[in-house]
Amino acid sequence: MNLKIRIAESEDFNWVEDLMQSALEDYYGGDHRAHAKRILNAHLSGGTDYLGFFSFEQRMFIIEVDGIRGGMIHVVGKRQSTYKISPLIISPEFRGKLGLGALLLDFAETYAKKHDARQVYCTVAEQNISALQFFLRKGFIRAGESESHYKSGINEVMFYKPLHDLKSLTSFDSINISVVPLDENDEEMKRQTAELLLNRLCNSFDGITSDWVSSLFNGYVRRHTKDINAKYKLIFVALDSNGQVIGVAGATPKKGNPIKIMPLIAKNISAFEALLIDIPFQLVPYGHKLYLHIDPSVEEVISLQRLGWKLNAAMPSAYRLDIITQQWSLNIGESTMRMMRIKQKYFDLIQSGKKTLEVRVGYESIKRIKVGERIQLGCHVSNQEVKVIGVRNYSTFEDMLAIEDWKLIVPDAKSKGETLALLRQIYPKDKEVLGVIVLEFEKPSKN
Repeated sequence: MNLKIRIAESEDFNWVEDLMQSALEDYYGGDHRAHAKRILNAHLSGGTDYLGFFSFEQRMFIIEVDGIRGGMIHVVGKRQSTYKISPLIISPEFRGKLGLGALLLDFAETYAKKHDARQVYCTVAEQNISALQFFLRKGFIRAGESESHYKSGINEVMFYKPLHDLKSLTSFDSINISVVPLDENDEEMKRQTAELLLNRLCNSFDGITSDWVSSLFNGYVRRHTKDINAKYKLIFVALDSNGQVIGVAGATPKKGNPIKIMPLIAKNISAFEALLIDIPFQLVPYGHKLYLHIDPSVEEVISLQRLGWKLNAAMPSAYRLDIITQQWSLNIGESTMRMMRIKQKYFDLIQSGKKTLEVRVGYESIKRIKVGERIQLGCHVSNQEVKVIGVRNYSTFEDMLAIEDWKLIVPDAKSKGETLALLRQIYPKDKEVLGVIVLEFEKPSKN
């Protein structure tokens, strides 16, 4: 079978018109044949868009299966260093069979990267379930939706995908972070937590004083009561490999069982995302929904959207005169799956089946993992569900490596000694004393 992606030509006019008309009429209003003519004419005239205010080029590509047209994609280059996909359509006889949509989308992303684009984006009718699921599988982030946007009764969903470069991914993976409950007996941890809150949180909220921090800590002392009227707090901290506090999240269960997350503050996006990933599963026993009030950066918004949080409201001057505070929420419950953060290269090795063992130290949240449990592994750009088929406990890394196959832990290491050194770089001695836990994952299906 010969699959080929080529530039659209004038001979494709009738086919493109028919394809766009049949694929779009159920979800979009307007004259789709006229739309097809306009974008193909722009493409054939050198790609120059003489009508668009922000676009600088329009290009259309056709995928062929043994010389037969199988689908098309149209990309629009924007002056803001982004590319819009509008539309991507596969012929009915090829849908769901040969992966033509994935090939066209990969081609478009490569094309956009060659033109130094930082992002690709598109919109999809919410009722077009197969297209919606396709873009989610391909790593696109759901930004929101608009009711009756292009056609009455049809909601339009907005998607985007950052085109991360290797440097940004390497930077994200460079920090080893643990998220743990605040140790109220660790005065240094409490001091660092207070310092972070006082130095950072005041940029978004008025009234952040030493007394406020003391009240937060006092609420944490009352957590054992589980009395909503006592306004008890749950506090989690993000620690780097040196034990330094680089992020803080406070949670307050409310009547009716929502949980308010405030504060949520971090020194970097890695710590921010670590808190977002780790705490929802830990808060399941306390309520059905998380909501937070925050003044997020662009990177933080990307993390919130990628991890399924939804923007509920924008509240001008709610906590500070010159700040628009945003409310975001996430539904949780018995079906909420534990998420585990993992570096990109190890994520890829698990996907390939080369890495089946994951080593962690004995934090309480890790010690609660059971055989048969399904876990959502997450790196900065992707998620993958795995099944735990084995949980084994050891006193030290050396004891563990005397029994476990180091090649299944760090497949790209050169020796057992290198694996031991890497583990101790991630987890210093004060963490190793918590105990060593090996999680064995089921190999991914090849289907």
